[in-house]
Amino acid sequence: MGLAIEQPAWGQVRISEALKRRGLSISPAGVRCVWQRHDLTSMKLRLKALESKAAQDGILLTEAQIAALEKAKADKEAHGEFESECPGYCGAQDTFYVGTLKGVGRVYQQTVVDTYAKVGFAKLYDRKTPSLQPRFSMTGWCRSTRSTVSGCRAC
Repeated sequence: MGLAIEQPAWGQVRISEALKRRGLSISPAGVRCVWQRHDLTSMKLRLKALESKAAQDGILLTEAQIAALEKAKADKEAHGEFESECPGYCGAQDTFYVGTLKGVGRVYQQTVVDTYAKVGFAKLYDRKTPSLQPRFSMTGWCRSTRSTVSGCRAC
């Protein structure tokens, strides 16, 4: 358990090897079973446990621990996580090639996801052109939910 907190970036194989060097024989699957019992199966959970232990016990973090925490923070920022204010305020959109249908030809799917409500819409098209991009309007979704959302500035 201690090694999982000491080295949160290490996986179960590396932890198993480190424990063997210390004289404890435990397989990587055994390490995973222990992690599952203590809810430490992912690096994210081990980092959360490290942060809570550091706050609770006031321990000083090592360079490896600080590097792992900073990397996790940078990864979270790199994925562009943000808060949407209301339905229809922001939509994530993508168009991609689906395949070819006999008699139709190439087929493309345009997908829009409302970043607040996490609701998605999809349409299929037989061509991929810029004129297809604005076909989805989140204002219709926003207007339909306006009565349940107060202070929506997107409408």
